[in-house]
Amino acid sequence: MLRYFLTVAREESITGAAKALHVSQPTLSKQLMDLEKKLGQVLLIRGNRKITLTEEGMLLRKRAQEIIDLVDKTEAELHQSDEVISGDVYIGCGETDAMRLIARTVKQMQMVYPYIRYHLFSGNAEDVTERMDKGLLDFGVLIGATEIDKYDYISLSAVDTWGLLMRKDSMLAASAHIKPEALRDIPIICSRQALACNELSGWLGNNLENLNVIATYNLIYNAALMVEEGVGYALGLDKLVNTTEKSSLCFIPLEPRVEAHLHIVWKKHQVFSKAAGAFLKKLQELLALPSK
Repeated sequence: MLRYFLTVAREESITGAAKALHVSQPTLSKQLMDLEKKLGQVLLIRGNRKITLTEEGMLLRKRAQEIIDLVDKTEAELHQSDEVISGDVYIGCGETDAMRLIARTVKQMQMVYPYIRYHLFSGNAEDVTERMDKGLLDFGVLIGATEIDKYDYISLSAVDTWGLLMRKDSMLAASAHIKPEALRDIPIICSRQALACNELSGWLGNNLENLNVIATYNLIYNAALMVEEGVGYALGLDKLVNTTEKSSLCFIPLEPRVEAHLHIVWKKHQVFSKAAGAFLKKLQELLALPSK
């Protein structure tokens, strides 16, 4: 029934959805009415030209997609062969150079388990942990001050460094470091996670109240575009944006230095699929190797 609802939401038409599902229109209409009756909510607004969702319908679409994704993931895991390890590994991550470790692990896995597929979900810590808690992700790469005690995790030796992203023609571009007082009275674009978790409150000290935050972001790519257009300065982590000679941007680290620690996490007492279990084993093997 949820698949029927999602198809109607996608097609915006009973006719189009019935055709895609290979069912009759009366059958599909009855299923939708039964769903609305069961939930006690109107989910669809049936217009002359197309069907739109009510607020309750939009909420159900989000939850229904999560449920279907989890069902599909579980069915795939149950149908895995006992002889050949195949299947899917789902990994959530923020923007960090630590993803190179994930990439190296996948590369090693391809030589031994060529039938495993990998699905990457990009988001901040809140996005990643929400999907992991719902069982939609096997692993998460978390950056910074995130509550990790409720997870099993591996702490990585590498760290990301906080700094200020700006145009090379800005008044601060010649600075070797950025001190808290330098942020006073300039427009700041800041990570939502950093604000919510107070990751920079210790560094900013009394300057926190005077911080002129004009915009927030969850991933820095779009924030970098705003910086390029002269909207403001972005507080963020190093290695995430192109600041090479050809770029119009530069990154200046904070002083005193502020580091964001990196962790690879998974749910406590997690029952892994064979594919996810093999991935974790290979990841642990790589971390045990001496760095090159």
